[in-house]
Amino acid sequence: MKNKNGIGNLYLVLVFVVLYAPIFYLMYYSFNSGGTMHKFEGFTLDYYREVLQDTRLIIIVINTLVIALLSSAIATLLAIIGALAIQRSRSRRSKNALLSLNNVLIVSPDVIIGASFLILFTIAGIKLGFTSVLLSHVAFSVPIAVLMILPHLQEMSPTLTDAARDLGASRLNVLTKVILPIIKPGIFSGFFMALTYSLDDFAVTFFVTGNGYSTLSVEIYSRARQGVSLSINALSTLIFLFTILLVIGYYFLNQRKNKPSAIIAEPVAEAGVPR
Repeated sequence: MKNKNGIGNLYLVLVFVVLYAPIFYLMYYSFNSGGTMHKFEGFTLDYYREVLQDTRLIIIVINTLVIALLSSAIATLLAIIGALAIQRSRSRRSKNALLSLNNVLIVSPDVIIGASFLILFTIAGIKLGFTSVLLSHVAFSVPIAVLMILPHLQEMSPTLTDAARDLGASRLNVLTKVILPIIKPGIFSGFFMALTYSLDDFAVTFFVTGNGYSTLSVEIYSRARQGVSLSINALSTLIFLFTILLVIGYYFLNQRKNKPSAIIAEPVAEAGVPR
């Protein structure tokens, strides 16, 4: 048994080495004063200064953050509605159909999704740029957020909403003071997952960006095609560190769902109190 555990741990270590070694290699040479990724000649922060002084790049960073935050917020709101619709579906067949439709964008290849959005926007006459990128990011973020919210709805006992209605709560009060507080960890998890996917997405964004508008992933790809530049390493390092912070934030928010169930009684009672 111990031998099997040792092999499993060794395999896990090898997987992490394969995944993270290229990233740390990239980060290491972002501080190389030699300007290449072959020999480390000395420590420097010049490439980070170059990134921070690049006005065009800063605008692209702002564009990326605006798209990510706005699309994640819209997708999370739509995901709440979608998760409630799936949960309240009475027919098992319709519930499975809704779940299948929700998962289509997750299992479909990004290239197919990007090409489909490009054709759709072209037919609809939507100019490629901010609007097309925003709509596409909302579209592929909704299913991710639904999958984060739906388990919390399924874990919630239906007697909680029944108790709130017996106490005189309206449907709006049941939603805002019972359901939403209980599924709040799932809502935050869905938001951060959608935010991470939006920041990292390249394939779909590459198809729907127009001239004069770009995001970080597309910009990094464009610069990498021009040749090796350690400013790309510095930029990628900053993005990786930011993503790590998002993952840490998601982890701590996800821990909140393990609160004692006695806390649930408070929003139920509050929902029935007339204002």
